[in-house]
Amino acid sequence: MKLTRRFFLKASGIVLVGLGVVPRFLARAAAAASGKGKILVVLFQRGAADGLNIVVPHAEKTYYELRPSIAIPRPKNGDAQAALDLDGFFGFHPALDSFKKLYDEKLLAVVEAAGSPDSTRSHFDAQDFMETGTPGLKSTPDGWLNRYLQAAPAEKPSNFRGVSLTSQLPRILQGPAPALAIPGIQQFGFAPGPYKRVVEGGLEALYGGSGDALLAPTAKETFEAVKLLESVNPAQYRPAAGVEYPPGPFGQTMLQVAQLIKSDLGVEIVFAETGGWDHHVNEGGAQGQLATLLRQFSRGITALTRDLGDRMQDVVIVTLSEFGRTAFENGNRGTDHGHANVLFVVGGPVAGGKVYGQWPGLAREQLFEGRDLALTTDFRDVLGEVLVHHLSAGNLAGVFPGYDTRPEKFRRFLRA
Repeated sequence: MKLTRRFFLKASGIVLVGLGVVPRFLARAAAAASGKGKILVVLFQRGAADGLNIVVPHAEKTYYELRPSIAIPRPKNGDAQAALDLDGFFGFHPALDSFKKLYDEKLLAVVEAAGSPDSTRSHFDAQDFMETGTPGLKSTPDGWLNRYLQAAPAEKPSNFRGVSLTSQLPRILQGPAPALAIPGIQQFGFAPGPYKRVVEGGLEALYGGSGDALLAPTAKETFEAVKLLESVNPAQYRPAAGVEYPPGPFGQTMLQVAQLIKSDLGVEIVFAETGGWDHHVNEGGAQGQLATLLRQFSRGITALTRDLGDRMQDVVIVTLSEFGRTAFENGNRGTDHGHANVLFVVGGPVAGGKVYGQWPGLAREQLFEGRDLALTTDFRDVLGEVLVHHLSAGNLAGVFPGYDTRPEKFRRFLRA
């Protein structure tokens, strides 16, 4: 039987997922990576999160008129069901108690009425537009994070620069620049078991000694990469003292983000996602489906922030969701597909403890198409500020083609 790279990877039980790249880069990447650079973590809330119940405009009377059964009560001392006041006008959903602590510590900023200017209410199209960074244009071949990697080569190149903690490489990281999709850090290597070392040694000898000019070096470098990644020993990872990640997939994903960053493999971009935000029915108010998701979401991000400790001075986390939801609740005590939303920015460089952006209001004449929160901040202005002032990107025109990326449009949520 002819031996091929595809057969080798499949037969050896190694999970190495990428796009347009081969295992050869893994050994080079780890050898080249050194030092601690700036890092951007992008978290996508797939399904269109309900921004109006996440960051509540509790001082706006119309909010309560539009949502008679699912609105979050106004802040009230001692009421665990009430919004957590931020500035007298906005408040966090009560499930975001851990976010409130980050907000008070000036580590978390809120950007209101933000998102994509495209008016689509299709999940697929809206996610695609947000990941390519070209709203309304379906022909864009690559994602904006990949274009950043192309436009800003690292001084010390590492093909671990762009990593997605997903089973497949997401649209946002697809393109010519090398990037990895890792469904789980512990899946880099051979499946554990009593014969792991025997199988590993036998396959390394077999494929490493192959006379195939193509297969032999690939096999050798693949095993070197596996050994390198195993040396990080993710199974033995322990968070910082006192840090507990919430149970469930998202908490485990955040733990793996911390592992990647602390491993010093040259990671610069980390992407992760969480689903379940499409609440057309029984969304709930202070309790319910949304509250459960928000509790996991905020506690996972907060655990990551605490776990990284001083390293957070070099890390910025940005949250995205394809669009918001209708200003008014529907007949099923849920909300339908909307327009503008809320974004969170977390990190040491963030001038937190403030709500940024222009609030458009919820009166009928102020709503987009008479039903949704209107957009006042394009998501590319949020991302552009992070790329320029955190990652020192110099060519936003290449990252967001066709868009006016003047710094004057930034909201200034990062410290000088």
